[in-house]
Amino acid sequence: MSNAKNTVLTAADELFGKKDPSAVDRWVAADYRQHSALAADGPEALRELVAGLPEGFRYEGARVIADGDLVALHGTYHGFGPDPLVAFDVFRVDADGKLAEHWDALTPLVENTASGRSQTDGPTEPADLDRTEANRALVLEFAEKVLKGADYSVLTDYISTETYHQHNPEAADGLDGFGAAAAKWAEHGKNLVYKTVHKAIAEGDFVLLQSEGEFGVPVAYYDLFRVQDGRIVEHWDVIAPVPAELPHSNGLF
Repeated sequence: MSNAKNTVLTAADELFGKKDPSAVDRWVAADYRQHSALAADGPEALRELVAGLPEGFRYEGARVIADGDLVALHGTYHGFGPDPLVAFDVFRVDADGKLAEHWDALTPLVENTASGRSQTDGPTEPADLDRTEANRALVLEFAEKVLKGADYSVLTDYISTETYHQHNPEAADGLDGFGAAAAKWAEHGKNLVYKTVHKAIAEGDFVLLQSEGEFGVPVAYYDLFRVQDGRIVEHWDVIAPVPAELPHSNGLF
């Protein structure tokens, strides 16, 4: 396990598992920079957030992806509000082994999905670690040509025609499932518009893109792809509206 991954998992367990505000002193940098819409900037705001977590709060982790000083968590928060929230959290770990920066996106848990898959189930451990950079390059090229360029004629150059497991709650499995969902979204004025890819966090067969765009309204896209034999075979995501105001001046990205 990488040092950064170990740091984030230990810190997250103490902060959100044990709900221990004093963990901020051990694991959070003095210049901690916050991009979440849920908290203000700096370690003291995080301390207040942890101290205010309700009795029934818990985090159910699904997968962890480490890429240099960036570590992404994918899981479900229970007790933040009336409904569970599926989330991607990204932390940057500094040279001193402290949490230095945080980004996230959350969306309500959907019980009945179009594919029958949950928003977080599926393979959890990165595989094909020797293919990390090839898989990152494939997904970034897919993002440039298909997501940003909207050239769907090359879709099968990147997504498997045989296996495409879908975890977006409104899309069924396969390319046909994605196409049907996209057509339905467009009818409701929700075209998938990707403008900027801000991060590509990769470990083995997992590649997470953090992007900025529109889905009827300005949104943050977090798309996690699993790549096998040079094709995308699985997809998880969170699409989160960009709020009009944030509790800090750092932006969501």
